[in-house]
Amino acid sequence: MQDAPSSGSSETDSRPPLLSVEDLRVALPMPGGGGPVEVVRGVSFRVPECGFHALVGESGCGKSVTAAALTRLPPAGGPRARISGRALLRGRDLLAMPPRELRAARGAGGVAYVFQDPMTALDPVLSVGTQMLEAVPRGLPRAARARAARELLAEVGLPDPERLMRAYPCELSGGMAQRVCIAMAMAQRPALLVADEPTTALDVLMQRKALDLLRDLCRARGAAVLLITHNLALVSSYAETMSVLYSGRVVEEGPVSDVLSRPAHPYTAALLRAVPRIEGGSVEDLAVIPGRVPPPREWSRGACVFAPRCDRARPECSASDPELRPVSAAHAAACLAR
Repeated sequence: MQDAPSSGSSETDSRPPLLSVEDLRVALPMPGGGGPVEVVRGVSFRVPECGFHALVGESGCGKSVTAAALTRLPPAGGPRARISGRALLRGRDLLAMPPRELRAARGAGGVAYVFQDPMTALDPVLSVGTQMLEAVPRGLPRAARARAARELLAEVGLPDPERLMRAYPCELSGGMAQRVCIAMAMAQRPALLVADEPTTALDVLMQRKALDLLRDLCRARGAAVLLITHNLALVSSYAETMSVLYSGRVVEEGPVSDVLSRPAHPYTAALLRAVPRIEGGSVEDLAVIPGRVPPPREWSRGACVFAPRCDRARPECSASDPELRPVSAAHAAACLAR
């Protein structure tokens, strides 16, 4: 893993928040019937102006639902979902907006998304040009919009944009399709780009290229990034601040340099031990976190949900679900055993 960025908490804290998420809760219906169950449980975090924040955790911990809930996209935007809390984008609560206003906030000057599998994010029966024109802001003549689309494709490093506009997604490699998705997301110059596992379908080399592109584009356009990932190597190289999610809650948060060098929660420490490392010319055996994330119905039982998998668990961990407590000025963790 590369060293964490040196931006530090003082620089991050000095910038005004672009996005402030406060006590976000999402309840969804579970398979098999029954009432909605909370799958996001009081999540709070901030993304500063032009900042780069990461939400980290295993699959099933609530990262993607948290991201979708910000603008009430499915599944959080489903008819039986219940969302509470606040998501303030430059002081305006996305969760309190009427539908028409919220649709406008998904794009120009608001929030845009890059999803994890570009080959399913793109419509297979529509050309790249048709989909790009849908993303470019309306109000311009079609020729001007087509020119803007070609310029975006060139900006993300795709060769021969004229030919690419006539191509279909099945003609693209995974890396090319991801760049098209990034171009579509950046077309309306959003204030916040939510990248939900944007490198899952890419090889290691293309992962770095995609994140380099996201970072550089957002810096050039003054946008912030919310990265959803389980890849701590990418977090250490690109993000400034991070929140570690487990069972729908934030269990640790702070500057990346602090959290990854001095993890205060056993879950964060276990995730770090599971990162592949090469020592002495060979790959070390990976550490394994025993068990798995329990189903959401077991998350709100008044105990630390991670305790059954924790190598530091104490008897009191089975009697209370700890809240976040300060570790240092900008670093906090929710653990009784630290």
